[in-house]
Amino acid sequence: MLRRTLPSFARPSLLCRHMSVVAKSLKYTQHGEPQDVLKLVEDKLSDPTDKQVLVQILAAPINPADINTIQGKYPVKPKFPAIAGNEFVGKVVCVGEEVKSLQPGTHVVPLASGLGTWTTHAVYKEEHLLGISNKVGLAEAATITVNPCTAYRMLKDFVKLSPGDTVIQNGANSAVGQAVHQLCRAWGINSVGIVRNRPEIDELKKLLQSLGATAVLTEDEIRTSDIFKSGKIKRPQLALNCVGGKSATEVSRHLNDRGVMVTYGGMSREPVTVATGPLIFKDIAFRGFWMTRWSKENYNAPERKQMFQELCKLMEEGKFVAPTHEMVPLEKFKDAAAAALNFKGFTGKKFILDMSKC
Repeated sequence: MLRRTLPSFARPSLLCRHMSVVAKSLKYTQHGEPQDVLKLVEDKLSDPTDKQVLVQILAAPINPADINTIQGKYPVKPKFPAIAGNEFVGKVVCVGEEVKSLQPGTHVVPLASGLGTWTTHAVYKEEHLLGISNKVGLAEAATITVNPCTAYRMLKDFVKLSPGDTVIQNGANSAVGQAVHQLCRAWGINSVGIVRNRPEIDELKKLLQSLGATAVLTEDEIRTSDIFKSGKIKRPQLALNCVGGKSATEVSRHLNDRGVMVTYGGMSREPVTVATGPLIFKDIAFRGFWMTRWSKENYNAPERKQMFQELCKLMEEGKFVAPTHEMVPLEKFKDAAAAALNFKGFTGKKFILDMSKC
């Protein structure tokens, strides 16, 4: 939640006084593989002035979009030299004289993308930061602005869902998929997850069910399952697709009349193919979603503030946890980047750079 503070003229001791902070940052000057182009460099930061805030970064995740940005494959192109990363949780060190909403010690997360977050310290504009409760765990706070928000918006913005309704999704073990299960549980919605078969499938099913999944089926199982025809679970009105190809086609077949499929990723790198029957006779619809675009278009919207408040409340109450993850020291960024590119584990483990002790 945003924190109300005294006006700056009433708190002169909170202002910066020649902090002489040296930031260690992962910078790159050209596109390429992260382990090849990222360099750990040191820069002395100037004290924040006016509406600027000096932040100590505590943790910052490595997201697929971050890797794609470094590679030059993402729609958003940075200006070089650039600091990598988009998400973080940090702690305010000191503030400029015109800052009104934040004070030293406040935990903050980014409201804007492209700020450069794989660094130990940074100076940001006050308007680009959101103060949150320090009762939210570091891993949860560090990953709040992308995956949980993506899940939240897709569940809220395309179909009006009520308790007892059903959502079906492929890639159900992804970070977004794990967030969807947890939000559905909190809101009383049935969550059916589709995953690829693998040797650890029983363990994976148990994990996702512990997060809130009503049922977890493999891609082969969903083709023959009577889970909807039998009436065990209501037919889904909303489908979420991050895979594409045959997986998306199969999931769309199970949508109810006038159901909606929302595509937010394409891990198979295959196009979304529409089955003719459901398209004509069920009048199903296909939409796309990109969290970065939504955030820019709704930067100061009340819906955005409400979303963060609700997510933080669930996290404080222990009803929403971070995706399966591993904390990695900043100095081991090359190993972490390589692992993020090559990780084949069943939970889609997220790697988070840990700067809390820097």
